[in-house]
Amino acid sequence: MLLASNHLSGLDTILIPSFSPRKVQFLAKSSLFASRIGGWFFRQIGAISVHREASSAAQAALDAGRDVLAAGRVFAVFPEGSRSRDGRLYRGRSGAAWLALETGAAVVPVGLIGTNRALRNPATGRPERVEVRFGAPVQLHDLAELPAGRARREATERIMQAIHDLTGQERAEEHAAIDPQRGTMGA
Repeated sequence: MLLASNHLSGLDTILIPSFSPRKVQFLAKSSLFASRIGGWFFRQIGAISVHREASSAAQAALDAGRDVLAAGRVFAVFPEGSRSRDGRLYRGRSGAAWLALETGAAVVPVGLIGTNRALRNPATGRPERVEVRFGAPVQLHDLAELPAGRARREATERIMQAIHDLTGQERAEEHAAIDPQRGTMGA
């Protein structure tokens, strides 16, 4: 199963595995594994280390995801490729679609709401409400007969629309800027 989620904050990589009934694996930049505590934590929550600096990082990320899915496990991606800095849902990159079409994995959209807000309401001191919404699987079986590029574009649009349906976020027409300082990676 491939979980495809919007990405609003670092909290997202903790919430998705915490609320999934199965262990979830995802990608994280290798520098997050550098400290003893960080390395232990990210391995415990199923993160797979990826060297973003390498020119082959994108393909290595897709290969790692394909291996997880081929083994029958759950893999999570952020199709936007990076966190949204302004709360909008950015245009999806085609890696999630490639993974789904390549492996035949079911794509379950995940909508995260409120993870980009402060953890505590400054007026009350109470935790802010966040939501993790899992949607119905995105139907992609009808794309098998299309040329590969067209199938990936259509699958990406369906995945992003399903995430939008869960979150109601304003959609941005452009891709999110990839920030090498951010911790997680999309596909």
